[in-house]
Amino acid sequence: MAKIRKKYVCQNCGYTTSKWMGKCTECGEWNTFVEELDMPAPKASGGHASLERGVYNKPKRIAEIAHRQEGRLPTGNAELDRVLGGGIVHGGVILLGGDPGIGKSTILLQTAESLGQKGLKILYISGEESEEQLKMRALRMKVTSENIYFLSEINVPYITRTILAEKPDLVVIDSIQTMYSPEITSAPGSVSQIRENTNALIQIAKKDGVAMVLVGHVTKEGSLAGPRILEHMVDTVLYFEGEKYHTYRMLRAVKNRFGSTNELGIFEMTQTGLSEVKNPSEMMLLSRPKNTCGSVVVPCMEGTRPILIELQGLVSSSGFSNPRRMATGMDYNRMVLLIAIMEKRLGIQMQAMDAYINVVGGMKIDEPALDLAAVSVLYSSFRDFEIPPDMMILGEVGLTGEVRNIQNAEKRLKEGEKLGFKKCILPRDNVRGLEGISLEIFPVDNIAKALNIIKG
Repeated sequence: MAKIRKKYVCQNCGYTTSKWMGKCTECGEWNTFVEELDMPAPKASGGHASLERGVYNKPKRIAEIAHRQEGRLPTGNAELDRVLGGGIVHGGVILLGGDPGIGKSTILLQTAESLGQKGLKILYISGEESEEQLKMRALRMKVTSENIYFLSEINVPYITRTILAEKPDLVVIDSIQTMYSPEITSAPGSVSQIRENTNALIQIAKKDGVAMVLVGHVTKEGSLAGPRILEHMVDTVLYFEGEKYHTYRMLRAVKNRFGSTNELGIFEMTQTGLSEVKNPSEMMLLSRPKNTCGSVVVPCMEGTRPILIELQGLVSSSGFSNPRRMATGMDYNRMVLLIAIMEKRLGIQMQAMDAYINVVGGMKIDEPALDLAAVSVLYSSFRDFEIPPDMMILGEVGLTGEVRNIQNAEKRLKEGEKLGFKKCILPRDNVRGLEGISLEIFPVDNIAKALNIIKG
């Protein structure tokens, strides 16, 4: 009998050591080592000669590989299909992460209902809810398809046998952190359990062409719990964003082998589940204040989709020796840099002023086209004047105060036209080549000219 040894595994990065350590030498995290039993696998009695012929696949030319014409399963949800690149790929493995209560199980149950109504067989496996609880949630969400099969189970060997016997078109595992394999001595949710169980499920998905969705828990920092290799093993990684106490949710793809990672899906949480937001620009501007300083609309790009967002700025006298700077939805360091440019190039003294930037609606914008609008709202609040409500502002700001060109200017402007905007301040280099735009365009090449236009 092989000797059983102990090992210690970091639950953050998967690093293994023979003794316990307070700090992981690989990832630098503290108190992440958990004791596990190291049970070596028994050696094959016959060595390489004992391997049966035909067990492994032979290499094939690319022309010899069979290809399905219907390569994807459209989910029936336009926003989800947009993020996935057109639908769920046969044999693809999707990892869906997000905060508790954000709507992960809700959107998967809705997707199962939509695919089930098309005649596809869905196997929904939950390690967190009983079958009765799943039934209660299905009734509340009006899930009535006869092609959805529920199973409350955490034993991975039994789950794999069930998948092979039932042969479903889509399998949902909710969640991968609750799955358990008796062959591994560590507890559910440990690095070893997550890695090995995920690998077993992926093998079934690839060999049998079963599409699979794995729900993943997130840590308090917002990253997926478990080893980082988990994200490398799957084909697509989706994140739900937004506050669970607000109605709007955003779905992003941070990895997608079968589509773009730049797309964004926007949903609204209702009593019966998540509904698509077909016009996010109108939603973002629904409660925009009127006749007030420090507010402007910016057309931003999320993948191939232009979205109008409201950017707000506030500058007030500071009661501290070190004035406060706060940015919500925008990069903090970028905001501090823009304030330094304003002080140097415009002669504005903000050393004794608090400054705040807010992207309304919970959006997180990380593109340089927001720069000129951020300078404008801070200056508007500092001088206490209103930016024209029918004006949009966009442009990248350089360290010398110049306004540089941006991408997809024509798409952005056409989105603004749909919602009734009449004017736009635009980088001078972007004016050339614009076609079919009825907006009044104000080309600028530095921030001083842009602010003079705003003041009138």
